[in-house]
Amino acid sequence: MGGLEAHGRDGVRLSTARRWAILAGVIDIHCHILPGLDDGPDSMEISIAMAEMAIADGITHVIGTPHAHSDHVFDPVKIKERRDELQAFFEGRLILATGCDFHLSYENLEDIRFDPNRYTLNQKNYLLVEFADFSIPPSLDQALHNLQLAGLLPIVTHPERNPLIRAQPERLFKWLAQGCYVQVTGQSLLGKFGRSAQECSQRWLADGAVHFIASDAHNVTSRPLRLKETFEWVAKIHGDDVARALLVDNPRAAFEGQPLPFVPEIAEDGSGKSDSRGARGKKRFWFF
Repeated sequence: MGGLEAHGRDGVRLSTARRWAILAGVIDIHCHILPGLDDGPDSMEISIAMAEMAIADGITHVIGTPHAHSDHVFDPVKIKERRDELQAFFEGRLILATGCDFHLSYENLEDIRFDPNRYTLNQKNYLLVEFADFSIPPSLDQALHNLQLAGLLPIVTHPERNPLIRAQPERLFKWLAQGCYVQVTGQSLLGKFGRSAQECSQRWLADGAVHFIASDAHNVTSRPLRLKETFEWVAKIHGDDVARALLVDNPRAAFEGQPLPFVPEIAEDGSGKSDSRGARGKKRFWFF
């Protein structure tokens, strides 16, 4: 990664550090940084260390997204209190917002009908949606549609780490055709979650089926709040524009509740797979 270079407007080759300085401003839309709420940090000290790690890595905005799951009580008042407490340490250095990692349980789906903003990213209109590893019933397709009818924009989180979705990728592409978006974990692309997750995330990225890359950080060791290495990998393989779109521009749009500026068009058959001649389906990138 250290030798990665790019050309500036004047044709001069840019070093990795210089490119990062120009393209920095990364926004992490999926992160378990708030303490004592779920399986993320259990103390404010660890949360502070995660925030310092993010700043050192060039990240400017982080959305704390604790689980909305039966195993963890989702309390928006407590979440805001923890966010405000952590933000007080980092005014002017890091912007923190809140959202959640929304599990598609019956209770959550009922509750979100009455108060959707308590679950959305920065209380706008994008919603992180996580599927269970043990069952994805067909009824959840309709549940996603109902969320959209309510004005929400579902983002399917880390499908590359879900064995059921990896085994049935056509379901993911059906959700894409339905108007959902996809977020993969940065470390998946780098192989930190195993070969299957790496291969799927890289293939879906190449197929135009990825709209966001996030850290899904939980701590400072095994699940760190870093995205620079991933940015560099994407820039090397797919170019600076794609790296910036997936780690800066689209996340900023979600943060602000705006339409995504970068939406790849997947293969015409909706599968994202190569055709019989080995060529990828056409993709077009829209920058508004």
